[in-house]
Amino acid sequence: MKQLVAYLTTAYPDTQFTVDAILALKEAGVDKIELGIPFSDPVADGAVIQKANLLALQNGFRLKDVFDVSKAISGIDIYLMGYFNNFYHKGYEYMVSQAKQHHIKGFIIPDLPYEEAVAYADLFPLISFVAPTDSKQRIQTILQNAQEFIYLVAYAGITGSNKEEDLTEVISHIREASDTPLFIGFGVNAQTAKQKAKNVDGVIVGSAFIQILLSDDSYTTKIKKLQDLASSIKQSIN
Repeated sequence: MKQLVAYLTTAYPDTQFTVDAILALKEAGVDKIELGIPFSDPVADGAVIQKANLLALQNGFRLKDVFDVSKAISGIDIYLMGYFNNFYHKGYEYMVSQAKQHHIKGFIIPDLPYEEAVAYADLFPLISFVAPTDSKQRIQTILQNAQEFIYLVAYAGITGSNKEEDLTEVISHIREASDTPLFIGFGVNAQTAKQKAKNVDGVIVGSAFIQILLSDDSYTTKIKKLQDLASSIKQSIN
């Protein structure tokens, strides 16, 4: 059974919605949650997630909110996604201690290069990123201590774009280097999920869910649309 990872921007529109959305997504078949820390300059994200980040910050987001959300959730794995500035500013060891207390499974830090990530790898699980441009040798280096799952970036660029790249060779190199589950992200939505899920163990979906959060729909309608989208994608990839 291929897995579905859902990204949500924490506390947009508020923390209670984030909790309710996660519980609803869990019921709809989502296997893991990528819980995003709102940041003013999310360089790896496209316009949709950037907007949600900005609105969450304008609404008064505090770092405490991510831990309050994770504390309220059980029965689904949560991974904290954020840019390294958040971890550095608050203190990496503090973030690790809080994550352990609140049952967070790992960190996803897209702007932390492998060469810098190795200094933190023993403190808490860090998700390894692989890009289509990485050589076979670099993939072997990056994945020598891969933990939890591997995040394969579907194309060079930012989230939410509809780009296509032939990933056959890079997937083969990843499989040779590690037995860790391989998930693909960037540009995964209801239309592309089935194709992108080929030869990998799961997909990571962000912008498609956040578009629902940004809509003018009512609270209950947003929750239902999140569930419907999750169910549709989960069915399509399996």
